[in-house]
Amino acid sequence: MADGPAILCFGDSLTAGYGLDPEDAWPAVLARRLADSGRAHRMVNAGSSGETTTGGLRRLDWVLNGQADVAAVVLALGGNDGLRGISVDLMEANLEALIERVRALRPEAVIVLTGMESPPNMGADYTAAFRAVFPRLAARHDTALVPFLLEGVGGEPALNQSDGIHPNVAGQRIVADNVWAVLEPLLAGR
Repeated sequence: MADGPAILCFGDSLTAGYGLDPEDAWPAVLARRLADSGRAHRMVNAGSSGETTTGGLRRLDWVLNGQADVAAVVLALGGNDGLRGISVDLMEANLEALIERVRALRPEAVIVLTGMESPPNMGADYTAAFRAVFPRLAARHDTALVPFLLEGVGGEPALNQSDGIHPNVAGQRIVADNVWAVLEPLLAGR
């Protein structure tokens, strides 16, 4: 493990690598990619299965306070809000508070917000409102944006575990690619 600044991956079961060896979760895939590229960053997987944006807001200070030097925070929450039909307004307020809290506690850190989709069974209005939150917040707070964390993976049976929600090993590699495409240029600029 590198001794450099941390890249904090703060999310839910998709980040934690639910159902897989932790070394197969996308943050671990990125840690190997960072090492191979010669960067001295530490990848910190702060994924917690079942986490909603409300739970993440309660947990953020504790996680950030455990890291002395943070180069980047990848905020990957919202999926469980969508699965539970939580109010889009509440989710947006929580994500906004998370962004503001990261900026207050770690102003040196770049923030990468990862977009998520809600399940279609919530209805077209909910789905559209949910989808719009992530780019709106990224623009409002000048954060980087991964448009959809599960791009190329969501809805693809061959890339997900039997539950149809959580990526398998191959799917986690694609998720890592999605994050890397946005994160790597930010690190190169530091």
